Amino acid sequence: VQLVESGGGLVQTGGSLRLSCAASGITFSAYSAAWFRQVPGKEHEFVAAIFRSAGNTYYADSVKGRFAISRDSAKNTVYLQMNSLKPENTAVYYCAADRSLILSSIRRAGSYDYWGQGTQVTVSS
Repeated sequence: VQLVESGGGLVQTGGSLRLSCAASGITFSAYSAAWFRQVPGKEHEFVAAIFRSAGNTYYADSVKGRFAISRDSAKNTVYLQMNSLKPENTAVYYCAADRSLILSSIRRAGSYDYWGQGTQVTVSS
């Protein structure tokens, strides 16, 4: 199983980025997928998730209304559209996936078996 993130970069405050997470070895539609972010010295922070086949989406309060997670089954890819970016959104963003997690644990990093390598997002002020 491999998850490969892309789309990170440097953007000004108020700008947008779309992160992609391409999967091989799994079928995303059968898995729950999430985006977490991490800054040095801190734990992984939940950003957004999409629950396996139902496709229900969940967000951290800090990104609700600005970020959107989506899934393209044909491309076996999960996306994170990030709008109105702020300097505090600067972090390494990770894609994660798991087949059997229960809904109540969807925001916990420890619930996910598979992780990508991360992509850096930097928002300048």
